[in-house]
Amino acid sequence: MSATYHLAQVNIARTLAPLDDPLLRGFVEQLEPINQLAERSPGFVWRLQTEEGDATSIQLFDDPRLIVNLSLWQSFETLKNYVYSGDHLTVLKSKKRWMEKLDTPSLALWWLPAGERPTAQDAKQRLAELAADGPSARVFTFARPYPAPDAEQGAVDVQTADAIR
Repeated sequence: MSATYHLAQVNIARTLAPLDDPLLRGFVEQLEPINQLAERSPGFVWRLQTEEGDATSIQLFDDPRLIVNLSLWQSFETLKNYVYSGDHLTVLKSKKRWMEKLDTPSLALWWLPAGERPTAQDAKQRLAELAADGPSARVFTFARPYPAPDAEQGAVDVQTADAIR
């Protein structure tokens, strides 16, 4: 049987002001609860964070107002369920209050063998590939998803294998 895969996701956003500006207070106040919600969500595996527990101080790009979120999930479905429901969806709907619209893709998804972790440089590269070439099996979006490599090969996933045993 081939390796199982996890779904890596990166999303970036350019804040309308520095994070310590009163304009961003509502966003900043929600970071910790939303990060904790992600960590408690079904299918969550890992997220990029500093010792302080978030990733807002990680500079992936030259622009200090461009913030990054990088995480790993057990499946496309578990990530999609987290992103498009509950408190996270509420924050997502408020994004225009705190973030600028980018001219380049702000989200990229890709599969990694279970046990591997995406790096910040992987994330930057996948965003660039998506901008240059559009969605593919190598990097894609929620609107144009691709199945995990083991799904393409017809392999039995771990949950199904466990149920069979």
